[in-house]
Amino acid sequence: MAPPVITITRQYASGGSEVARLVAAELGWDVIDNEFVDEVARRAGLPPTLAAGSPEMFIATAGVPRVEPDEAAIVQLTERVIAEAAAQGRIVLVGRGAQAVLAQRPDALHVYVVAPKPWRMKHAVERLGVSPADVAKVVDETDRQRDHYVKTYYGRHRQDVVNYDMVVNTGKLGIDGAAALVVAEARRRNWR
Repeated sequence: MAPPVITITRQYASGGSEVARLVAAELGWDVIDNEFVDEVARRAGLPPTLAAGSPEMFIATAGVPRVEPDEAAIVQLTERVIAEAAAQGRIVLVGRGAQAVLAQRPDALHVYVVAPKPWRMKHAVERLGVSPADVAKVVDETDRQRDHYVKTYYGRHRQDVVNYDMVVNTGKLGIDGAAALVVAEARRRNWR
């Protein structure tokens, strides 16, 4: 049996990346978040700065010149990076459609991190440096782009809770509380 993996899908500014880091630290696993994008960018021959944020963002950002390879090639590279990381296991994968790519994998724990929009807007301004004037638009647009990415390439609705083993609300549980629940489930499964 392949070693276990945890995927974290998150609403923008829900604290999903922080949850992932806490879970990985507690379990002694690795986490792949932004390094993931850099690896995809490197393989695609793109500058990592272009890939900053997420593939969904650099693919969909208006005003950025189109760069070869095309979007489908970038998605394939992204899937390959996910597959390689998952093959090693004991890894927490953040975003990039990992829950869809690894949907059929029996030894994966798929987590969706959510929070109320006002909580996410506050978090985006305080932790992510988003301008208060733009925050509502940034939250909505980032989620829309992530939804579009997963729908376009995997035919799945990112917000459909049946795609996940757990949905954790950081607005209610806090980031620490959400991470603790994910760790508890990994331990219940006897994952080390």
